[in-house]
Amino acid sequence: MVQFISSASDILSTPVPPALLVLIGTASGFETQMDWLSQLEPFTSRSCPEATKAVLSNILSRISHSVSEDVDGGNSTEHWFFQENGKSGSLRVVLCVLPKTESLSRHNCIAQPHAITAFVKKYASEKVPTLVTLLFDSEQMKSHRQSCFAAGCAVSRVGGERYSRKNGSDPATKSVDEKNTDHLSVLFSGPSLDDEYLKRLSLTAEGIQLTCRLVDAPCSELNTDAFVAEALGQVKELKHVESKVIRGADLEAQGFGGIYGVGKAAEHPPALVILSYNPTSATQKGVVMVGKGIVYDTGGLSIKTKEGMPGMKRDMGGAAAILGAFIAIVKSQSTSRFPLHAILCLAENSVSPIATRPDDIHVLYSGKSCEINNTDAEGRLVLADGASYAVKHLNPSVIIDMATLTGAQGVATGKYFGALYCNNESLEKVAVQAGLDSGDLVHGLPYAPEFFRPEFKSAVADMKNSVKNRANAQVSCAGQFIGNHLGSFEKEGKWLHIDMAYPSYTSADERATGFGVALLHKITMQIDADTQ
Repeated sequence: MVQFISSASDILSTPVPPALLVLIGTASGFETQMDWLSQLEPFTSRSCPEATKAVLSNILSRISHSVSEDVDGGNSTEHWFFQENGKSGSLRVVLCVLPKTESLSRHNCIAQPHAITAFVKKYASEKVPTLVTLLFDSEQMKSHRQSCFAAGCAVSRVGGERYSRKNGSDPATKSVDEKNTDHLSVLFSGPSLDDEYLKRLSLTAEGIQLTCRLVDAPCSELNTDAFVAEALGQVKELKHVESKVIRGADLEAQGFGGIYGVGKAAEHPPALVILSYNPTSATQKGVVMVGKGIVYDTGGLSIKTKEGMPGMKRDMGGAAAILGAFIAIVKSQSTSRFPLHAILCLAENSVSPIATRPDDIHVLYSGKSCEINNTDAEGRLVLADGASYAVKHLNPSVIIDMATLTGAQGVATGKYFGALYCNNESLEKVAVQAGLDSGDLVHGLPYAPEFFRPEFKSAVADMKNSVKNRANAQVSCAGQFIGNHLGSFEKEGKWLHIDMAYPSYTSADERATGFGVALLHKITMQIDADTQ
């Protein structure tokens, strides 16, 4: 886990004194905070503030001129501070200089979370007690709490119990000491942060790390049964939370033709997990988060290629993020005016003699029939069932679905931005701002059902599951398929579809990012505030 420190005076309370100090900020941030920085305890125990300031200023002047303006750009260097009088206890210091704040575009987060994550990945060791210190410049100080939240989440994408089986390792059986659970601490420059804020940030960080662990796990371990057990285990002690699971043949019997049709061929049966938080103060209609949880996607009979299939263990990233966000929101009590529900649509899209075939027709939970023309367009089928369940049974005012849904998302909004398809302008604006505040960046796509519904026309069913013309806004079309199963809610309620196929992991190291947890936390907090 990551420990967030409220003020410089609390450094001494960390479990182990830091042996590595990672300083991250713009050149302006370093210059503005230099007096404060030189008086931090890791330095004062080794050198006087004036000497420290002179050394750091000299280093900064040598590297800041070469800082690029790329999103993951910046420059860094290392220096060692030694105890005076020959005492033991050296301190390794890394200075990481970010691009100038004024060089950022209006669609980027002012805290530069992607660059922060890149620096922490590069330098923070899992075995060395590390203090990451964020030095904010004057522009970042204007939105200090937002900068701290996004920067803190950026650090948490590196720390925590990451999934690994190297050398036969098994995180589940390691001792607390072996996990070094508190090796990474974070200190923010600027005003001290209150305990409630730090608690919310810490819980969001835990949700991000849970999501990363789940997304990185292979289907041989995280099958649908294991995912159900994980979800139920995570919420069993949460107050005011109820859970329900519909699984296997019960899905078919109750009319969930989408999720059952996708998952029926696998060894482990598909499942719909419904988690409901009902705070005693709730007076408004509920908010429902629906997540795609395809624990492995072979493509089904429309099978993927040798190059296209590896990595499909991550196709449950939407459900993992929603689980992580749900737990963080409930534990931090960030929402109190409405019930909050999480629906995890879990299935493995596999191949067997009973697998769904192209040309098969399934009747989904909405009551609408769907002709399957592509078994590799399965995520929308499970989400349609989950969203239909929300409309019929959970009395929502807002439905948010999240999924690693399309490869086209990467073409439309790239590897840093999730794509939004939303029927309500105010909700879309809330989501975009939440992305800027959290570092989980998102951007809106055209919402025009009248242009996209015809792509699913079928001669023998209410619709097909894949588009006829792949050049007609595929990401919007995929979202619209889900909208086709919302009934009157599509016009009368608020609905937000988030496609985050590419931001859910980093291709350089093939690791999950935990994308979506912080975003959903911020969105639901704003919805709660707007209901006053």
